[in-house]
Amino acid sequence: MPTPIDVVLPCIDEAAALPGVLRALPPGYRAIVVDNGSRDGSPEVAARHGARVVREPRRGYGAAVHTGIEAAETDLVCVLDADGSFDPAALPALADPVATGVAELAVGRRRPIRPGAWPWHARAGTALVAALLRQRGVPLRDISPIRVAHRQRLLDLGVTDRAFGYPLELLIRAAAAGWRIVELDVTYAPRAAGTRSKVSGSVRGTLRATRDFATVLRTVDGRR
Repeated sequence: MPTPIDVVLPCIDEAAALPGVLRALPPGYRAIVVDNGSRDGSPEVAARHGARVVREPRRGYGAAVHTGIEAAETDLVCVLDADGSFDPAALPALADPVATGVAELAVGRRRPIRPGAWPWHARAGTALVAALLRQRGVPLRDISPIRVAHRQRLLDLGVTDRAFGYPLELLIRAAAAGWRIVELDVTYAPRAAGTRSKVSGSVRGTLRATRDFATVLRTVDGRR
């Protein structure tokens, strides 16, 4: 039997996507759905499909992810969006370089399976932030919400952002700590019907996330 790996799925109103996502988890990958204020019955759907449900009342992507990592019980922990845009079958390939000591962090680089899967405004915002990251010596092309690392090392990094800037701060802190970061291509599909992205679903959402990213970058520069 494979060594279990907990998968943190931050969740707001993903009831339509959760059954498919949870069924697609590879053997040994255990779902922790962190409900961040759903009104569509997502926690109940998650529980019916075998997930452990944790509630985080503080709104924010980073708050949900951090709570999920704290709740995880395995050495390795994955983070995966709950909207059906990523195939959970990609998780073992991301987990392998971390489990074997090749890297401390593995992240996915989104490869859309068809036009429209990744809206232009979200893609442009990500490209801009990734370019700024590369100027700081972090050799990545995406700020992806699918990643794998050791649980305790993630907590020890001391990431403080509890909004959309969480993954950016994580990457900056990981690079500053000397972590080896591996970026692997992962397919990226339109999110499940009946759900709506809080970031890429609108220009407003993308601008809000970009604002959070800019705040993180300013904070990091201010510490230098």
